[in-house]
Amino acid sequence: MSQTSYTPEQLLGRLNDVEAKNAPKELFVAGDVELLRAGRRVSVVGSRDVSEAGIRRARKLVKALVAQDIVVVSGLAAGIDTVAHTTAISSGGRTVAILGTPLDKYYPAANKNLQQSIMSAHAAVSQFPSGYPATPKNFPMRNRTMALLTDATVIVEAGEKSGTRHQGWEALRLGREVFILSNVAENPDLSWPQEMIAYGAQVLSAEGLEPALENLPAYTDRMEVDAFAF
Repeated sequence: MSQTSYTPEQLLGRLNDVEAKNAPKELFVAGDVELLRAGRRVSVVGSRDVSEAGIRRARKLVKALVAQDIVVVSGLAAGIDTVAHTTAISSGGRTVAILGTPLDKYYPAANKNLQQSIMSAHAAVSQFPSGYPATPKNFPMRNRTMALLTDATVIVEAGEKSGTRHQGWEALRLGREVFILSNVAENPDLSWPQEMIAYGAQVLSAEGLEPALENLPAYTDRMEVDAFAF
């Protein structure tokens, strides 16, 4: 497996103070690095223990993103992440996996072939060098990096204590767009969606999907041609 290391600035251009404070020092990339330099990217995240309704919603969302030529980003975990990556690929779109392990590790093991396919034909990113141990604390760090590298995060399905919440809060902290699907936002058993909405997250309904994507700001598309030499 071939991988190349970059600083966040080499991928995104100049960072603002909040971005710089929350950015890793180094990112390791396998695959097409241009997917991280230009155009719009959206994180699609949600529960590992996903419902059938969640799978259907994730597929519909990802197909809409692909139709808008938006790169689909997720964390290669079981559940919603896997649905996001596989749907992007099967729909003829592009996808980026942000890993909570080094690029030469496969987690979950069931996604080894998917990860290899993404590293070959799309792109995978890790802030963890080879040999770095895989521990639970890696995954909130991964979520922060995923928020940094994308223009928006869409939460498809997540419980009251889901780690997906970290992604939403990190995106809001970085000034990125956060969308919570209406079925999650309107769930009376969940308190965190309303807390995020109070801080600027938006409720995304099926009717509002197309206009939201058409008007999505490209926060990360700031790279000037030849701004860095390699």
